[in-house]
Amino acid sequence: MFAVVRTGGKQYRVAAGDKIAVEKLAGEAGDTITLGDVLLAGEGDKIADAAKTTVSAEIIAQAKSEKVTVFKKRRRHNYRRKNGHRQQMTLLRITAVGDSKAEKKAAPKKEAAPKAEEKKAAPKKDSSEEKAAPKAKKAAPKKAAATKAAPAKKAPAKKAAAKKTESKK
Repeated sequence: MFAVVRTGGKQYRVAAGDKIAVEKLAGEAGDTITLGDVLLAGEGDKIADAAKTTVSAEIIAQAKSEKVTVFKKRRRHNYRRKNGHRQQMTLLRITAVGDSKAEKKAAPKKEAAPKAEEKKAAPKKDSSEEKAAPKAKKAAPKKAAATKAAPAKKAPAKKAAAKKTESKK
C-alpha cells in the first residue's frame, strides 16, 4: 500500500519500508511519529479513502542537508555578498501505511475524557485574569501606533513636493 503525505510544505509518495528526508520534525532518533496529513492512499491501481489512512514512521536521525551557497551581486556597484546555508532535516523510515487510523482514535478518546474535565475546571478560575489582561495590552499599542503614524504621514508629503519642483526645472 502507498500514500501521498504532506509535511514541511512538500509532498512525498511513501510505502512501508521507504526512507525519506523531510524538513525538521520534533523528536529524537528512535522515536515513532505519525504523519497525519495524508492526501492520497491506494494499492496498485485502486485508490483508498485517505481520511482513514494513517502513516507511521520512525526517526532515523536528525541531520543537515547539503550546503547551499547564496551569492548576491549587483553589476557596476561593487556589491557582492556570499553566504552559506545548511537546512535542518529529519531522516524517516516508514514503518506502516494502513487503515488503522480509526482504531488509534478510539483508544485516546477514553483517556482524553478525564483530561477534558480537568481542563474545564482550571480555566474558570483564570478567566477573570485573562479577560482583564488583554484590555490593558490593547490600549498600549493604540497609543504607540497613533504617535508613530503622525510623523510618518508628514514626511512623504514634503518629499513629494520636493520632487515636483525638481521635475519642473
